[in-house]
Amino acid sequence: MWKIIDGKLVQSIDESRKEYKTRISKEMIENLKETAKAKNTHIGYLLENGFENILKEDFISFDKNSRPKDRVEFRTTCDERILSELRDFAKRNKLNLNDVIEESIKHINLATVKNAKWRYRKE
Repeated sequence: MWKIIDGKLVQSIDESRKEYKTRISKEMIENLKETAKAKNTHIGYLLENGFENILKEDFISFDKNSRPKDRVEFRTTCDERILSELRDFAKRNKLNLNDVIEESIKHINLATVKNAKWRYRKE
């Protein structure tokens, strides 16, 4: 992100974003990659949008027996506040964070996903 400090444009790190790792379905990751490429965005922004939407609904219907068998490690970044709320949401619903992340993929609204150039914004 870029900030204007004393009339000069200075590049800075967005401190509100936090790196995290999780284990989610490899097939879901591949689908997210294709969607991100088609919509000119990043997988992290797609997931973050799904997180926001599932938190707004404040309801999750997940069958623990339907967990995918092809989970792989995946790393990305997310807004720290949203990630914290998502962890609390998972605890309240007695689910693993991985399960909530995979379920949130169904709640992505492509019309409101951040563009790939979001990280280069000016504030």
